[in-house]
Amino acid sequence: MKITTPSITALCTLTALLTGAASAQAFSPDTEKSRIESSQLAAKFGPVPKPAAGVQFGGVMKALSNEYWQLLRAGYVKGGAKYGVKVDAQAPSNESDQIGQLSMMNTMLGKGYKALLVSPQSDVNLLPGIERAGKTSLVLNVNDAVAPTAQHFVGNSQYDNGVSVANHLLKTFPKGGQVAVIEGQAGVYAAKQRTLGFKTTLAKNAALKVVASVPADWDRQKAFTTARDLLRRYPNLTAFYCNNDTMALGVVEAVKASGRLGKTLVFGTDGINAAYDSIKKGELTGTVDSFPVLTGEVAVEVAVRLLAGQKLPRVVATPQALVMKGNLAQYEQFKK
Repeated sequence: MKITTPSITALCTLTALLTGAASAQAFSPDTEKSRIESSQLAAKFGPVPKPAAGVQFGGVMKALSNEYWQLLRAGYVKGGAKYGVKVDAQAPSNESDQIGQLSMMNTMLGKGYKALLVSPQSDVNLLPGIERAGKTSLVLNVNDAVAPTAQHFVGNSQYDNGVSVANHLLKTFPKGGQVAVIEGQAGVYAAKQRTLGFKTTLAKNAALKVVASVPADWDRQKAFTTARDLLRRYPNLTAFYCNNDTMALGVVEAVKASGRLGKTLVFGTDGINAAYDSIKKGELTGTVDSFPVLTGEVAVEVAVRLLAGQKLPRVVATPQALVMKGNLAQYEQFKK
């Protein structure tokens, strides 16, 4: 039987995915010991080296339909202007076009960019592209899904993201209550870690019970529908913890429709501008801001440092903070 080229390509892709999936078990940015806080880069490694003229980077993003990725791209552009490189940041039309995202990465590899800043849609979909990059392009994994074969990771601790919201609920509801989790895409590192950090921490008070934990695939409409159904089942729900702000805003609409605004708290993740606006209105309770603009800048800085030969730790951790109405003004400066 003759094996066609597409069959060989598919076999190679499958092999890369299976290899990467196995490797994923051994690498977790949240627990990796080879790490440094982004705020410590200058103190330990000195000023950012000046790159050669005309250096270009590629940014492979998840989807620009989500404001978080728009803000990350703004950070790439800002970092590029600051450090003297051009960043071509692109994204497929939605957060579930894994094949389209890989095709985009392969196209960028053909343009000879010195570094690729990749934010995979899943933990495995960009592994064939990373393997193809080999030694021709530096590959940085920038938040939230984890491509275990990428040389470096830039982003915040996904586990601690969930911890911060759980700690707030532990302090606010010592007598307990019913809590629901709206998860992101099933199987993706960020969704798993955020949910795990939240549930593990919340378990310190047995009276605070997670009555439901349901994936909504980062989608606002799915989150709205899921939250509406959960509120019918648990009409006295204390709070929702959502794995991103897009879903959290959908949950807010469901809470409003059920007459529970101000009674059922809603927390999101990412720190997008729409979340800040909702907090100001007294609708969304809070968001764990991971400062995407700053993260984009840091990713460009890390790539420039690595290309200059600096030996940085594998993980460069970026900051995050639980933002609510009481401290919102303190963090608005980072939205620019």
